[in-house]
Amino acid sequence: MTKIDIISGFLGAGKTTFIKKLLEEAIAGEQVVLIENEFGEIGIDGGFLKNSGIEIREMNSGCICCSLVGDFGKSLEEVLTRYQPERVIIEPSGVGKLSDVMNAVRDVAKNLEVRLNSAVTIVDACKCKMYMKNFGEFFNNQVENAGTIVLSRTDVADAKKVQADVELLRAHNSSASIVTTPVEQLTGSQLLALIEKPDTMMEELLAQVEEEHHHHEHDENCTCGCHDHEHHHEHHHDEECGCHDHEHHHEHHHDEECGCHDHEHHHEHHHHEHDENCTCGCHDHDHHHHHHADEVFSSWGLENVDACSREELKTVLEELAHGTAYGTVLRSKGMIPSTEPGEWLYFDLVPEEYEIRTGAADYTGKVCVIGSNLNEEALSRAFGRK
Repeated sequence: MTKIDIISGFLGAGKTTFIKKLLEEAIAGEQVVLIENEFGEIGIDGGFLKNSGIEIREMNSGCICCSLVGDFGKSLEEVLTRYQPERVIIEPSGVGKLSDVMNAVRDVAKNLEVRLNSAVTIVDACKCKMYMKNFGEFFNNQVENAGTIVLSRTDVADAKKVQADVELLRAHNSSASIVTTPVEQLTGSQLLALIEKPDTMMEELLAQVEEEHHHHEHDENCTCGCHDHEHHHEHHHDEECGCHDHEHHHEHHHDEECGCHDHEHHHEHHHHEHDENCTCGCHDHDHHHHHHADEVFSSWGLENVDACSREELKTVLEELAHGTAYGTVLRSKGMIPSTEPGEWLYFDLVPEEYEIRTGAADYTGKVCVIGSNLNEEALSRAFGRK
């Protein structure tokens, strides 16, 4: 089975730098074919400008490099049949649509033993807003179809601009992992692990809380936020694609007598307030009635978190673990760049207990919090977003 990774990005975004890092630091021992694809009628990069067909050249790393134009699908099949590599990296033209390349790979997968392993888009942090405005049809397509989005040049871009970029990108892709740490600070192995297994920190924390509270008992004073709603979550996956390109459909069935229709739905967030007069039936549950954690508890997350000192983080975690200013916190986890150069702070927290340790740079500063009645505004302020 050949893995196929697509590394897309607008002109000059830094695709070649990213690919070189993967080739040299993560997959040097694999049989790899690199395909530089001028997808469409006109080639853009002069060094690979071809009218048609396949150009083959050997690279110093032993990787085979091809330049394909014309009938991309047919040429791709020919390369796969001829070389039978372990992995193929496709670098589409800067103005190519990622969805077109992905569809071509899926078509080839009908006839050959290949799998679309990842779809990555590199975005220049200094030009994101401009490209989105002026070249939306192509630029947005690359963003919307990516499983991982890598922001390049974050080391020279203003911090506020990087945050604005993240918000723009999230408006077009709510599920991709977004890399904000300068690529030079990450290893090729870290990048490969991320694109092959997108970040699941929030889901893993929710699963832990669900397991621990599987037999949670409810009484008339229960404030955990449980409710008698049925939640049907449908996730549609392309079986060949690991890019978590999901569509989420949430259906909510309300007891008409409850009166609790004032629900706010945020990213991975559910609220339901009960009082002693509530008649929705939540207190009539069997004590061992099973709830999914994301139905019962609130979850909050923040990415591209600002750097902080160990003492600043400790102050926040003390309140998270022992106080109520941020709500009732059951679990929290995060990785944050330190104000000490080259250092990152990792933490794990449960009620009345937490741990801080140092570690290597991660793809972005990130914090997840799970509990009930969470104060999102206070959490945002605590972790640096005013």
